[in-house]
Amino acid sequence: MFLYIAKLLFSSTLVVSLATTAFSQPVRLIVRSDDMGFTHAANEAMIETYQNGITTSIEVMVPTPWFPEAVTILREYPDLDVGVHLTLTSEWENIKWRPLTSVPSLTDDRGYFHPMIWPNENYGDDQALSTQDWKLAEVEQELRAQIELAKREIPQLTHVTGHMGCSHLDERIEAVVRKLTEEYGLAIFPEDLGVKRAQYQGSKETAEEKISSFIAMLEGLTPGTYLFVDHPAYDTPEVQAVHHIGYTHVAADRQGVTDLLTSEKVKEAIRRFNIQLIDYADLVQ
Repeated sequence: MFLYIAKLLFSSTLVVSLATTAFSQPVRLIVRSDDMGFTHAANEAMIETYQNGITTSIEVMVPTPWFPEAVTILREYPDLDVGVHLTLTSEWENIKWRPLTSVPSLTDDRGYFHPMIWPNENYGDDQALSTQDWKLAEVEQELRAQIELAKREIPQLTHVTGHMGCSHLDERIEAVVRKLTEEYGLAIFPEDLGVKRAQYQGSKETAEEKISSFIAMLEGLTPGTYLFVDHPAYDTPEVQAVHHIGYTHVAADRQGVTDLLTSEKVKEAIRRFNIQLIDYADLVQ
């Protein structure tokens, strides 16, 4: 009888100990703001979400027209975690960008990047990079140039990511990206480190819905490390003029993201749920 009670007590203690250990592990969250450089309003909004909000990492697109301003801004925040958002597409209808190098297999007949990586119901084979006769050597040439320019201009770079999934277009391109990140000291890949994607839990049409759905997501996170990605900007005439087929409410939508990332309700929820905000560099420390 004594032995049975002793085993029962040991078992109960072990369960409590394991449960305590599990729940004592932190919930860590990277909040990544993408597409710096595509407009002036995006540049300003991203810095606001870092200064007054919860953004911990910003991704900058090197070939974009507002990249020089992005460089000026980012140099003022040397502790801000920054990634090169490798770019092989130019998706908007009223604003376009070209590659940094001569890579004709990656561009349309006007010299711009194609709008899409993969065909969809709005953009067919002729406007998607994946269906073109792209050359791997030209992909590497262009991505190398983007990384080198970003490293020269932005000292605090820690990693690279792929705009519109361009780095996952083909396994050969993935291999090139990994080779370049090793070469330039930017090899931080969250997917290799067990980081999970965090996504809105609910509707996200309006700013209020985004905030509610984001807090619902926070509430459901279990111990571990997560990555949340979205695209802040301001609802200004500049961004109101930017759109592509299938996505016409860009300015209002991205203003909603800015509102979410600077929301006092969201910041209070992060404190209440004891969530640790981290950046890419923290993953390898």
